[in-house]
Amino acid sequence: MDLLNLAWKNLWRSRRRTLITLAALSFSLMLIQAFHNLSYGVYASMIDSGVRAGSGHLVVYHQGYLESRDEKLSFNPHNLVEEIGQINGVEAVLPRLYLPGLAQSSRESRGILLTGVVPAAERKINPFLRSLSDDQWLTSLNGREAILGSRLMKELQLKLGNKFVVTMQHRSGELVSEMFRVHGVIKTGIKSVDKSLLMVGRNRAAAMVGSPDNIHELAIILEDQKFDRLVFPQLQELLKTHSDLEGLTWEKAMPNLYNAIRLDYASQKFIFVIMLLIVTIGVINTLLMSVMERFREFGIILAVGASTARLRMLVFLEALLLGLVSMVIGSCLGSLATWYLQAVGIDMRNFISETLEFGGVVFDPILRAGWDISWMAKISVYLLLLSLLAAVYPSIKAGRISPAAAIRHH
Repeated sequence: MDLLNLAWKNLWRSRRRTLITLAALSFSLMLIQAFHNLSYGVYASMIDSGVRAGSGHLVVYHQGYLESRDEKLSFNPHNLVEEIGQINGVEAVLPRLYLPGLAQSSRESRGILLTGVVPAAERKINPFLRSLSDDQWLTSLNGREAILGSRLMKELQLKLGNKFVVTMQHRSGELVSEMFRVHGVIKTGIKSVDKSLLMVGRNRAAAMVGSPDNIHELAIILEDQKFDRLVFPQLQELLKTHSDLEGLTWEKAMPNLYNAIRLDYASQKFIFVIMLLIVTIGVINTLLMSVMERFREFGIILAVGASTARLRMLVFLEALLLGLVSMVIGSCLGSLATWYLQAVGIDMRNFISETLEFGGVVFDPILRAGWDISWMAKISVYLLLLSLLAAVYPSIKAGRISPAAAIRHH
């Protein structure tokens, strides 16, 4: 305890240097925690938005469909929708059908991806459909109403209520055409989607190609993204009786989004390492200067019988105290910054003219943080360990002091 008290007093011999080092450590920790939590919150929002409009947190495909996107690789879900829906943690199960075709108005024609959905279930989940009013939404599984992407409707020179024709290939090999009416329009902000999306009732889409009971995708939406570790094994168990089907997580079903997030995380980690390296150099400088200033004092301590191990322990205790105080102050500041970024966020609407797209997913231009408590604790411990690591060289320097030379030192 006496050694601990002595270490604390030694730190404050040079008050200005200690305060500067504490400020650098605490501020660096605050920045690292706050920006990680900001990224964590933004990515969580992106993933939730992406999977709800895309493949789901978990997804069921026919074997080989994900790689080829061959519309012939459809399957009959039988009772899977009901069975998966009964698993704890599952919010919704959305059967979808994807069919390439050609949309023709009286003036233009464009290639489209006809998407057959269950209207009631889809509207509750898909964030792109929230802007639609009740009178623009699909009324039935078998109706001839259609929802178009904004760019597609513009290129076809259509307006709400106009009729157009969709042509695609039947399972028999023949071309079939049906007439639809523009019932609603959505703007996702993703150009490739807005220029090809054409959404109709699932039964109407399936009937056009002669597979009334089949689908291409069974998108599973979870109540919380973290539930995938609990739900996915149960999904795999259900699919054991369906050898032609495979269950996948969103990371495999949406590789563009997953890889974009991984790449961004990697670049962040590099920046964090640079920041921690700079902080470590600062701690080394503080402790080394403290040792050099007490060169004569250390020599006298050694001359009266103190061991070099005790002297080195003193330097390590100073580093420990420096790290602990910085860890507490930095974590408090990081928590305050995270709270602000979660409650208020960073509004990017003044800097961009359109919606933000990342990894093929549109996300909210108001960036908000999320709480990653375990990571915050982990990086705080890393800072403490770095402080101790930074004390290695100064402690070695202190242990090599010769009492006779130190006493003569001026």
